[in-house]
Amino acid sequence: MVKQRMMKKFEELVFSDNFMFGKVMEDSGLCREVLECLLQRDVDILTTVETEKEIKYTSSGKPIRLDVYNEDSDGSVYDVEMENLNKKTIESHQLPQRSRFYQASIDVDFLEKKNSYKTLPHSDVIFICTFDPFRQGLCKYTFHERCDEKIDIFLNDGTAKTFFNCTYDGNDVSDELKELYLYIRNGKPTGRLTKKIDEAVMIGRRNELWRTQYMREWVALQDAKDEGREEGREEGREEGQLLAYMELVKDGDISIEKAASRFGISPEKFRKMMDEKSLFVV
Repeated sequence: MVKQRMMKKFEELVFSDNFMFGKVMEDSGLCREVLECLLQRDVDILTTVETEKEIKYTSSGKPIRLDVYNEDSDGSVYDVEMENLNKKTIESHQLPQRSRFYQASIDVDFLEKKNSYKTLPHSDVIFICTFDPFRQGLCKYTFHERCDEKIDIFLNDGTAKTFFNCTYDGNDVSDELKELYLYIRNGKPTGRLTKKIDEAVMIGRRNELWRTQYMREWVALQDAKDEGREEGREEGREEGQLLAYMELVKDGDISIEKAASRFGISPEKFRKMMDEKSLFVV
């Protein structure tokens, strides 16, 4: 029996919860301040703030969703993702692969609007992690493309991937960033920015529209998981039948042609599948 995760009460949501994070960051002014705190540099006025932005490669393809997608008046793009372990391993989050995929998706989305690759915008993919993503004890981990043979030569392709470690409590960071990390860890505001974020969270908890959206998203997520589990069980039954027929072919009880026709595939494909499972047939 699959144990379902209990829904967190709406009035208990904090900034590090994905739903509340997305809603609070819809405020372009506050979102800009958070970006400037994280990046420790000025960010131009945000002209676009989209939460749960969907990017599709084809009309029938499954879209990817970016937590908080931003564009500023200079044309730069920022994708900000809030990452919680949620009882999973660090490795299962596949942050390096996802950062690569998100950055590629941003570029493809830009080019599909009939823009030239020569005008690709500067883009930052940012992960705010409630854990140390690389277990090296650093405040943050920033990656740029550069030459392996001569590390002071940078590609300057206008991309950056930064992973922020909110467990960091050293004193070699700005007070504002340290306060933000602490707030994400314990939900207690101690500085100007975190108090502003916390006020937005408190107001958000009283927003009945947000409450309804949260409930709907939770139900939709559970329905999708239930559907996925059912599909998995069905695929498991199909896989079991396939293996059984492969064994029959291997033992010479039925022909490979008959087995292949049972699954609606060619004998050549059935043979290849057997080879992949090391069930060789002469």
